[in-house]
Amino acid sequence: MSKEKKKRGIVFYTVTTLVFIIIYYLLHHHYFSKWENITPFLQKISQSLFMLSAVLLARNITQRLIINNVHNLGDRHNLLWVVRLIASALLVIIIVFTIFREPGDTLYSVGIISLVLGFALQAPIMSFIGWLYIIFRHPYQAGDRIEVKGHRGDVVEISYLDTSIMECSGDYLGNDRRSGRIIKIPNSLVLSHEIINYSGDQHPFIWNETAIQVAYTSDLQFVEECLLEAAEKDFKLLYPELAINNKKWQSTVYYRNNSYAWLEAVISYPVEPKDTTGRRNRILRSALPMLNAQPEKVQFPAGTKR
Repeated sequence: MSKEKKKRGIVFYTVTTLVFIIIYYLLHHHYFSKWENITPFLQKISQSLFMLSAVLLARNITQRLIINNVHNLGDRHNLLWVVRLIASALLVIIIVFTIFREPGDTLYSVGIISLVLGFALQAPIMSFIGWLYIIFRHPYQAGDRIEVKGHRGDVVEISYLDTSIMECSGDYLGNDRRSGRIIKIPNSLVLSHEIINYSGDQHPFIWNETAIQVAYTSDLQFVEECLLEAAEKDFKLLYPELAINNKKWQSTVYYRNNSYAWLEAVISYPVEPKDTTGRRNRILRSALPMLNAQPEKVQFPAGTKR
């Protein structure tokens, strides 16, 4: 909702709150005593409408304060949903107490309804409990890249019953790009399955690696230098402020045997979860020309020698 629309909502509910409270007190004036049969009913309705308007006014003001002062996307998203939940609960309570005159009748009716809904809506209730777990324990937030039951994607919305993620990879892609499909995951899964969050303690990076095949007779020191130079150059270009003291994010190279009798040179490097494919491509585009320029030092699989 835009700030202008939110502002109009605050003005509207301020006016309605004042109007209903004025009506409520006017109905207590002796002038309306001659309509004593309907005056109590009108007083109750005006009082209820005043409380409803006051709750909606408080909700809009709180939401505007959150939008203006909370800059973290995940925290802002969660707080807005909590405010909506509290406001909705208060509105329901006011309406119920308006419909039922006696508090005992109200509590009895709420108890019966809760019992019936508890049996009929077990799955949604578990998802709602999962939402509370997400809000208070923060296994993930809006904007995080997560993986649940083999589904990987970026969290775009966390509602009371499910989480929407923008799928990455999927059935049609072999890289980490967004597929364009939205996956709805019940919040109850956080209570029974492991959640892989790519925004871990080394945020904003995760560690990824890329391998190239070279001959055992290659100059391994030269191969390592070329791969590291390509990775560091790309890192400095993207994160110049972090490259000043880069010990924490230092790329490394190691070697492993390949089943086809070639040696694999593997470079490990930090990368943002949403840039894994792009960073790998940039490193290879930078490193391969340097390696190919020295065929006497580096031999690659070619032709029947694969």
